[in-house]
Amino acid sequence: MQKSHQELWDRCLHLIRQNVTEQIYKTWFEPIVFESYDEQLSTVLVQVPSPYIYEYLEQYYVRLMAWALNNSFKANVKLTYRLVVDRENGKKVDMEGERPADIDAPAATTRGNQSPTVLDAAVPQELNPQLDPRNTFESFIEGDSNKLPRTVGINIAQHPGKSMFNPFFVFGPSGCGKTHLINAIGVECKRLDPRRRVLYVSARLFQVQYTDAVRRNTTNDFINFYQTIDVLIVDDIQEWANSPRTLDTFFHIFDHLFRLGKQIVLASDRPPVDLEGVKDRLLTRFSCGLIAELEKPNIQLCIDILNSKCRHDGLKIPADVIQFIAQTANDSVRDLEGVVNSLMAYSIVYNTSVDMHLAERIIKRAVKTDNHPLTIDDILEAVCRHYGVTQQNVFSKSRKREYVQVRQVSMYLAQKYTKMPASRIGQLIGGRDHSTVLHSCTAVQQRLKVDQAFKDDISSIENSFKLKQ
Repeated sequence: MQKSHQELWDRCLHLIRQNVTEQIYKTWFEPIVFESYDEQLSTVLVQVPSPYIYEYLEQYYVRLMAWALNNSFKANVKLTYRLVVDRENGKKVDMEGERPADIDAPAATTRGNQSPTVLDAAVPQELNPQLDPRNTFESFIEGDSNKLPRTVGINIAQHPGKSMFNPFFVFGPSGCGKTHLINAIGVECKRLDPRRRVLYVSARLFQVQYTDAVRRNTTNDFINFYQTIDVLIVDDIQEWANSPRTLDTFFHIFDHLFRLGKQIVLASDRPPVDLEGVKDRLLTRFSCGLIAELEKPNIQLCIDILNSKCRHDGLKIPADVIQFIAQTANDSVRDLEGVVNSLMAYSIVYNTSVDMHLAERIIKRAVKTDNHPLTIDDILEAVCRHYGVTQQNVFSKSRKREYVQVRQVSMYLAQKYTKMPASRIGQLIGGRDHSTVLHSCTAVQQRLKVDQAFKDDISSIENSFKLKQ
């Protein structure tokens, strides 16, 4: 007897399938599970995987379902839903379906140049993927700190939704390349299959769109649009912290896309476990694919990034300057790019070559951090202040004893704290050669052994540097 009821339900689904698009059928009707038919009450009980599907069916397809049920079971059938409200604990609730006043056969599915009907509401339209075409895998320089996320990203782009890396959750500090990487995934997906519906969206824009949809009473349209995406990329999701309505809405979108095998890529400045205000049901979904950390770039990766940018921008920067920038502006890739852009601007405007002195000046002004290595400018400023002379005095050709002493102390401290070659130190302190620097360092070292007052002067200058070793 149960088998015949199942057959009647299968016939009902067949009638529905003939009157909607294949995508709509798979999205909204295929997940329904037939449970039982009560002949005395003329009631069909079906199970649906979430309250959202129940609400959507009741809002858009109640007439179609009633028509199909009555034609299959040959009776005025009443529909009851069993909703899975807590999958982990197996909690379910039953909800009665609405019975339409009168039921007519639905219009045929929209085809050709026929006017669209409500049954075609979920047919996807063209969309702008909102991707930055410059952020590709080719421009995402590989290093030890990003090798795993980059390799996984390429695999996802080649097989979106078909690997074990779904969802792909990337986290790391600001400026480590998260936005570049997730953009690269989207760009490569579109390159391999231009028909694929790929969308990059920031968490903030998503929230603004959702808020606007609530205000306009178009929330279902908003959700329906996002549920048509093949590859959904959301950046900075930590901004949804303590936004429960946005998170609940995204949960339904996530659940729908994940169930259909669509690819989801998420980026955050922290791992899922540290996201505030996110319910466990969403955290477990964030964590069920792959969580990958993008770390702050190391020195070698910074050098590789700088060399790549110089080649791309046609800028010539000496190797020692590249090394210095990589060591001092390595908190983020953005800092590196900002320094190179500033060097390029100065080089063009003042028609000058890029050297260490210019790099030091730019980094001191452009990169805000408390752990800069000491620069020649820092040393000269401290020494000149201590002895009451100007830098112009130090750079001059004067052989006055006080100027020579300041010059020698500056060269000694520069070699001690900057680890620059003697030739570079000499160039930056008055245009002297490397032999002058070596002689100055030797003279200072010898004097420190026999002159306690001079030794106290050097200690006082060093204490003013505010070094962070």
